[in-house]
Amino acid sequence: MFNVAYCSDKYQYTMGKSFLDCGMKDKTAVFNMFYRKAPENNNWAVVCGTDEVVEMIGNLGRMPSEFFEKFLPGDEYAGFREYLSGMKFTGNVYAMREGEIAFPSQPVITVEGPMIEAQVLETPILCIMNHQMAVATKASRVCRATNRPVSEFGSRRAHGPWAATYGAKAAIIAGCSNTSNILTGVMFGCGSTGTMAHSYVTSFGCSVEGEFMAFDSYVKTHRGEPLILLIDTYDSLRCGILNAIRAYRENGIDDSYPYGYGIRLDSGDLAYLSCECRRILDENGYKNCRIFATNSLDEYIISDLERQGARIDSYGVGDAIATSKANPCFGNVYKLVQIDGQPVLKRSEDKSKLINPGFQITYRISKNDPEKGEVFKADVTCLRGDSLSEKIENGETFTICDEHDRYKFKTFQAGEYSARPLQTMIISDGKRCVPEHSLAEKKAYYEDTLAHFSPSEKRLINPHYYKVDISDPLYDLKMEMIDRITREINEFKLR
Repeated sequence: MFNVAYCSDKYQYTMGKSFLDCGMKDKTAVFNMFYRKAPENNNWAVVCGTDEVVEMIGNLGRMPSEFFEKFLPGDEYAGFREYLSGMKFTGNVYAMREGEIAFPSQPVITVEGPMIEAQVLETPILCIMNHQMAVATKASRVCRATNRPVSEFGSRRAHGPWAATYGAKAAIIAGCSNTSNILTGVMFGCGSTGTMAHSYVTSFGCSVEGEFMAFDSYVKTHRGEPLILLIDTYDSLRCGILNAIRAYRENGIDDSYPYGYGIRLDSGDLAYLSCECRRILDENGYKNCRIFATNSLDEYIISDLERQGARIDSYGVGDAIATSKANPCFGNVYKLVQIDGQPVLKRSEDKSKLINPGFQITYRISKNDPEKGEVFKADVTCLRGDSLSEKIENGETFTICDEHDRYKFKTFQAGEYSARPLQTMIISDGKRCVPEHSLAEKKAYYEDTLAHFSPSEKRLINPHYYKVDISDPLYDLKMEMIDRITREINEFKLR
């Protein structure tokens, strides 16, 4: 029953019946999925979820007509139910790669296909992409707050098992070193990590000696693995760190232990406690013992800990990443931009909801710096095949203008730039047409992409805004359509 392709809103199907009955089902539609504003005043967002979108699209048309009768009952829907039971997606899908960095209004996914097939994909696409892009973008922010490893372990706070599993995947792509989620580890081949909870310590008796017994038993039963002992159950400095040293010492664990060992702090003043623990460990010869910190961390707390000189080697972050806690609802939308070759747009009283019409493609323009290597300089979204698109494809000189301030412009000279399209075809005639990438490859792609932006554009607070524009033909089309519909509205009267 749980076919994600039908995790949808009913109105997708009530519209579908009208398309079928009115003879519109085979009109060629182009839909763009994009977002209008990045969360938390971020400069950009991290693309994640397109592989799950491809899988979801492949599951369309795999339910019997009896399934559709549950929400489309009655004889008047009988023919439509039969049609839906065999309706598979036969069109094309273009998308940015997972791990790509996307800016507002750029098409992250473009769906081109028969109207009814493209329309019913709206809700499941948004369900997948809004969740994973929210988590990936937050994970990117958290991981950019430090040069030290960040582990994701927010499954217990995630909004259900699906969210926990795929959220952890998104977090790893966007910078997290690992996850505690075993299902993510198995499904994506990235492994999982974890040691003990406070209940493990207290299960050996609520006493200082019980704490030592817990540590001693854990070391004995997990020798040959990485070892992390949770030291804040009773008192981090007066017994926890001392019992950890005692357990390591009595079991012969020292700086020569090849698998790595450490302690975890989960409460209190982490800056102060980590410095004191580092001092005690070093004085006892445990210089390679790592200090792992948890406790409701996010990018702001981590930045502050680093500013205070905390001696923390790695961080564990839970709900801040798993739920994108500060901004849990990502703003991707799915809008019709063309029907049977004719551009369309939504005009709204709210100017922020005005969309770019037509079948689009985005180019990322870069220049080679003798010291910094390849540096991304601007993104420009064009109508496919328009004059600017042709100039970029041919390596010619071109100029882009700011959509909202036409006096701001930048010229790229022929031979002094390189360009690549951000959207590539991933489904052709209903079939996947690109190879799958492993989780490690997606993570590496994100890290490489991030490296080509300037440090000022990667700041967490008040980032420098990267140049993102649209082509003159797209701008002119948009303005012409707005002017025309405005005239029609002004002349419109009820007859």
